[in-house]
Amino acid sequence: MSRECCRLLPRVFATLLDPRLSGSDDTCLEKLLDCFQFPAMNDLSLKLLQDNPCLTEFLTSVLALPEPSPRILSFTLRLAGILAGSENQFQLLLQEKLLDRLFGQEGLPNSTAWGDATVRSGWVKGVHHMVCHQPALHFLCSTGGIDVIFTLQEDPSLFVASAAHQLLVNMLIFSIEIAAPNPFSTKDLDWPECAQMIIKHIEDSLQSSSASHIKQSLKLLTALFERHNTGWPEVLWLGMAKQIESLLMEKTPEAQPMLVDLLSNMARSPVFYDAEGNFQGLVSSVLEHLTPVQAGPLAVAVLKCCRSPQDVKIKALTVVLQPMDCILRAASQPLEYTGLLDESVSDPTTVESLLSSKSSCVSLLCQTLSHLENLLFQNHLEMYLPYTSLLHSVVTILQFCNGFLTPASPLGSTISRILISSSRVQRSALDVLGKLSEIKACETLTGSVFDVLLAYLESPNTISTVLTKTFQATSMWLLCLQNQSGSNSQQIEKILKAVFLVLQKRLCSPWWEVRDSSLEFLAHLTEHLRDKEEFRKSLLSSEVPRLTENLLEDPESYVRASAVTAVGHLAICNYFAPESPVAGNQHNKENTVAKLEEILSTDPEGFPRRAVISTFTEWLRRGYIGPLEDAEKFVSRVIQTVEHDLDWEVRLGGLKLVKTFFEIFFKKPKADISEPSTIHQDECVQAFCRAKLFSFLFQSLCDCDKPVGQSACHLLLGFRSWLYPFHTLEASQRTGDAPARPSIAWLQSTLRQGSLAQNFPTDGVDFQDPKTMVLALDTINFEELNSELSNSSDYVVKSPLSLIQDILATVGTIEENEVDCY
Repeated sequence: MSRECCRLLPRVFATLLDPRLSGSDDTCLEKLLDCFQFPAMNDLSLKLLQDNPCLTEFLTSVLALPEPSPRILSFTLRLAGILAGSENQFQLLLQEKLLDRLFGQEGLPNSTAWGDATVRSGWVKGVHHMVCHQPALHFLCSTGGIDVIFTLQEDPSLFVASAAHQLLVNMLIFSIEIAAPNPFSTKDLDWPECAQMIIKHIEDSLQSSSASHIKQSLKLLTALFERHNTGWPEVLWLGMAKQIESLLMEKTPEAQPMLVDLLSNMARSPVFYDAEGNFQGLVSSVLEHLTPVQAGPLAVAVLKCCRSPQDVKIKALTVVLQPMDCILRAASQPLEYTGLLDESVSDPTTVESLLSSKSSCVSLLCQTLSHLENLLFQNHLEMYLPYTSLLHSVVTILQFCNGFLTPASPLGSTISRILISSSRVQRSALDVLGKLSEIKACETLTGSVFDVLLAYLESPNTISTVLTKTFQATSMWLLCLQNQSGSNSQQIEKILKAVFLVLQKRLCSPWWEVRDSSLEFLAHLTEHLRDKEEFRKSLLSSEVPRLTENLLEDPESYVRASAVTAVGHLAICNYFAPESPVAGNQHNKENTVAKLEEILSTDPEGFPRRAVISTFTEWLRRGYIGPLEDAEKFVSRVIQTVEHDLDWEVRLGGLKLVKTFFEIFFKKPKADISEPSTIHQDECVQAFCRAKLFSFLFQSLCDCDKPVGQSACHLLLGFRSWLYPFHTLEASQRTGDAPARPSIAWLQSTLRQGSLAQNFPTDGVDFQDPKTMVLALDTINFEELNSELSNSSDYVVKSPLSLIQDILATVGTIEENEVDCY
């Protein structure tokens, strides 16, 4: 800490002890603690306390107060913990008897101030800072501090309880790791003192009759096995496996969720499959004894681990599939469909009971579908998952939800009544349905899938959120159908015709959310299928393009933005369609470009304008704009509109358009634009000058929004690297254009002002003169500008001295200024 900081510390502490500050702002106290944790303060030493007696005097003064403010007391505990994090300073504070009074069991934890959660929270945080060395751990164990932490695990304040729990985890790990890096390989262990106390606490809690104690211990073990899964955790498990197994046998309902979390974390680590504590047997037992709702997360963890034994893996998969199996059986006549499973892990009546209950049916199916979505593309599970039956079951659920299926069993009728219009289940099922489109084994049910998807698209009862999911699933299945080898073209045309008929209705919906999701669906399809003849034919023969263009004037800005994107993709699709007449394309192209340029210059909302600039960039990249001469005029016209836009994302989009023009100009891949080329250098500089792009780029360097300035700087650096592939900072010495130097100096000084250069003037430099621009690129230090733009706004002022001065300015004038300086 600097001398100036140390000089101000007594004033700061005197201010904090002022009784008028009992309600002082917490932010100031946090900032003061930041001073002691500042990067420059990481090397705290004994000298800090010796040279600044005000630190120990402050700690002593706070403890001497008859009724200290809880905030000041909490701050004091945290400050003492930070100081004691250095072993030398810890010893000095110990000699002064301050640590006993602050962190010993008979100190603050035994005072009336302890009743305030703020004080208890400060105590835990202080201990957390302090336990960075072995003496601190020994101090806590010998003075009863660790027993205080055990008690705080069940603190009424959730914040305190959570912090105490995390502190115990850190202490156990730290105590073992500093004792020996690779400590144990046998059952006869010699745990460090701190570890012994924590482990005994866990074992005693597991054997207690208190459900809360059991849950806390399981939670502690879960966090340990989550963070460390090799070496000593395996040995720790060997000592507790039987106790945990007995909890399962006793069927303690309160502990079951935590037990599943614990085993799930362990199942993700291969090391426990080699342990001697019968981990596999315990997992199998849990899968058998708990319901699918309870055992589901454990089953997924087992299935995701490649080293899971086959018998355990099959049991886990059965747990996940049981609800889907029950759905199939409930929907069909007896013996008509056998379901997914030959046998069940748990009693089938349990699953039937859950699906028959309104309170549990929806949650069970949503959980099951979520698990399946996570497991679908696990390579080591391909041979186990019955994809066709699974798809049949998902389609059946969707039919239940919309009343498209007449159940043949009493159970099916019950499930159908519960699931009618359940949007939660519909969304989950549609997510899985979309993913299953990528599975080849599911191709045989394509007709059934599109039947249910089209029914959802057409139904007036399909709410907007479900409709969006339906569009997504339909898009995935259409893409897979088009890419299937030997697909039936008549079937594809029939499906596409039905899809576009529905889309025409949805584009005219009175609900803007429906119009918006319909346009997003259209844009996605057009982007990926415009090269397919059946798709283009069906699209261009429908009313969809006309309706989409009409939505460019929609009253809702989100819809206008989506319409712009869709029109952009439709324009490319139409323009490059081989069967369309060129003259007609050119006419449509001019009209489309004009409409989007009008939106860019006149739309009052930012979303449509951002969509336009993104569409223009895509058009330029794909050659829709035409020859290079046309592209130059187009880019110039667009940029002169963009440079005055108040939306920084539109201006950033303009820079991306310039970058694309730069790449297209040289017909080079993006990764190679900085390579030297002697063919088009002069032409490029001249084109940039004619299009007035340099003016936009240099103005963007001074943009008040940092991403715009950074992007412009990167662009100019890349451009200069192409002009001068071996450029150095001394390159300006070889440039002899003296008349231009005053204007370049003016430009450079303006750029150094950055965003402070308000209303960037353009009369100081001729941005349309190629020689001046070449000189500017060769002279200006863009590396320095880039470094300044990369710095965060607080890198200059965020220092211990600055923070302390701000604190004094804020808390030192209570009557005049009660507002936080931050």
